[in-house]
Amino acid sequence: MDGLGRRLRASLRLKRGHGGPSQSARGEAVPEPERTQEHSLSSFAGGQHFFEYLLVVSLKKKRSGDDYEPTITYQFPKRENLLRGQQEEEERLLKAIPLFCFPDGNEWAPLTDYPRETFSFVLTNVDGSRKIGYCRRLLPAGPGPRLPKVYCIISCIGCFGLFSKILDEVEKRHQISMAVIYPFMQGLREAAFPAPGKTVTLKSFIPDSGTEFISLTRPLDSHLEHVDFSALLHCLHFEQIIQIFASAVLERKIIFLAEGLSTLSQCIHAAAALLYPFSWAHTYIPVVPESLLATVCCPTPFMVGVQMRFQQEVMDSPMEEVLLVNLCEGTFLLSVGDEKDILPPKLQGDILNSLGQGINELKTSEQINEHVSGPFVQFFVKTVGHYASYIKREASGQGHFQERSFCKAVTSKTKRRFVKKFVKTQLFSLFIQEAEKSRNPPAGYFQKKILEYEEQKKQKKSKERL
Repeated sequence: MDGLGRRLRASLRLKRGHGGPSQSARGEAVPEPERTQEHSLSSFAGGQHFFEYLLVVSLKKKRSGDDYEPTITYQFPKRENLLRGQQEEEERLLKAIPLFCFPDGNEWAPLTDYPRETFSFVLTNVDGSRKIGYCRRLLPAGPGPRLPKVYCIISCIGCFGLFSKILDEVEKRHQISMAVIYPFMQGLREAAFPAPGKTVTLKSFIPDSGTEFISLTRPLDSHLEHVDFSALLHCLHFEQIIQIFASAVLERKIIFLAEGLSTLSQCIHAAAALLYPFSWAHTYIPVVPESLLATVCCPTPFMVGVQMRFQQEVMDSPMEEVLLVNLCEGTFLLSVGDEKDILPPKLQGDILNSLGQGINELKTSEQINEHVSGPFVQFFVKTVGHYASYIKREASGQGHFQERSFCKAVTSKTKRRFVKKFVKTQLFSLFIQEAEKSRNPPAGYFQKKILEYEEQKKQKKSKERL
């Protein structure tokens, strides 16, 4: 294993040694796989830069042996006049990125045909700041066998659909010349990231095609702009998705297996997005590089994606209480055995019924996302949507959550049994810590659904009195 792999693995070990998922490896200098708030990646009002870097990562033959090493061969922009601390941070970041662009190891051979793949990874720096790598892996233009390369856009903004469209434009230009990519990315860098529901239009010249106008629009409801549920629906049945959700809610270990980087990346992001408005706060690696496969032996919760070629290594690893999902076959290879019994039966039935209604009539990815996410948001509305009423505040405004009273307020025995477990998770603890700091519930999609549900209950009571 190379030095970077050792340091990244040491980073994961250091976290476990500190005794909890909320601890940070302050002494570790290398950016580490994402393990903080996933849904917050998309909470950008707009106005900031689209991206920090465009990188090209190519495979270069090692001096000894037949293996290849992923190396950055192009970087835009080049940073100059950085302070020492900024320069060190940039070097650490740029050193880590190639590993995640080619997570499938160093054994490659030149190819004449290779299907393009779009995937992403998330790195968290030692100060907690997050950067997302949006990747497009493809064969460069040219005759004869050649090695794939990766175009990687590094940004702090979570908006996967938008960056996939940007990668389409990069790919279109790469077929002409690298020189054509530069003015497009320069124009993008100078443009402000649009607010939800708004559009930014870029003017770009392409030789032999003339001037093009490219429109990039953010969805009005931005809480799902970082995800696409289509791949998850294609790979798994509704019942299996509910069981994955149940395992994630109790913060268990979940491993996804698939051949393609795109499938792994999309499915793991989708699984994490089902937890909205809560955030997976543990080890989270959409595609685990070969040198980090020991992550699956981690005793603390994790959600990771592993390529199918490493299935045997995963199966041979010492693991306890893990849900191992084969996305290629749509099966569970390993499970705890109680996944069907974690959620309250009636609410589990409600999710299943809602998912099945009108699914074939959905046409756009936005419609599919809303249809899939909605029942899971509603589940949290019905189980813990009353949380704000049980935060007692001091004169200073600091809140204190009344856990016992909160659980007692749940009248259904099966619901209460679930809620008592859920309030002990990091998912809920982090959410409540933020709520305790704020005088008012955050005005967002979840709060909107809570208010709608409360209004429905009032109307139902009024009708019952008549």
